[in-house]
Amino acid sequence: MQIMITHGTVARTRVLQFSRLQLLAALAVLAGVLVLLSGTVYHFVFLKAVRDGWPVVSHLVRPIVHGELAQRERHMRASLDAMAQRLGEMQARLVRMEALGDRVSGLAGVDGSGLKAAPKGTARGGQGGPYLPVGLPAVDRLSQLLLQLDERAELGTDLLALVESRLLESRLQMLLVPSVAPVDGPVGSGFGVRPDPFTGRAALHAGLDFPADAGTPVAAAAGGVVLAADWHAQYGQQLEIDHGKGLVTRYAHLSKLHVRPGDLVKRGQRVAEVGSTGRSTGPHLHFEVLVEGAPQDPARFLAAAAAGSGGPRAR
Repeated sequence: MQIMITHGTVARTRVLQFSRLQLLAALAVLAGVLVLLSGTVYHFVFLKAVRDGWPVVSHLVRPIVHGELAQRERHMRASLDAMAQRLGEMQARLVRMEALGDRVSGLAGVDGSGLKAAPKGTARGGQGGPYLPVGLPAVDRLSQLLLQLDERAELGTDLLALVESRLLESRLQMLLVPSVAPVDGPVGSGFGVRPDPFTGRAALHAGLDFPADAGTPVAAAAGGVVLAADWHAQYGQQLEIDHGKGLVTRYAHLSKLHVRPGDLVKRGQRVAEVGSTGRSTGPHLHFEVLVEGAPQDPARFLAAAAAGSGGPRAR
């Protein structure tokens, strides 16, 4: 394609030659410019004319943009309705979670009322005044509800974390209290005053005797730290486990020890074997519970643990 440009006064002629590819590229650029220009005019002139109500242009353009605006509004309303429905479902679930949290916290002995603080910006005390409802835009109202749900969810999470901590603390305390019989079998001699097996005179028996064959496994009655594992003139091979808060259990007349001082042991762990060492008339385990050094009746701890679990506690 050729374009000839002629100037009348000088009579000079210029010839511009374009290939087909260059011509197509120029047309494409021109079409793009026209599309951008029309879009700019549409969005910045026509829509503004409709929104601001220009006298003449708004009446001419309104039928063109009315359909698009209506479609956008319908889409926005549908989205808001879906969000409102979702918020309603979240509120229902949150109410159920709060009710469950209240029941669980009651069982755990946790008072969660301190976590339920008053909304921000409110003061405790008397309030009043006429009822003047304020209508909030839908989007603002949904945002406000989302913030309220978020605050309630955080409070619920904190309450459940507190309940979990209290339950774990209770379980830990149970693990550290003698609650497992160290040897399976009946008690041969209980706690209290009895005739001494060697002298026949009345004397205090400070623990429980479990008759058993030599080599029978001895289990830790609770978790703790091994305090002593040595020889005693009266107890023979003995083992002491510290459970904290002044609580210690003693296992005496052993034939073999499986732990050393400083070892951590858990409830039910095999720590020794039954024997007849020290001041003993035959194979058995002598078991004591001491609180601040004072002997206590071990049967009370074992009975309380059995009652709390609904029956004998298995290792």
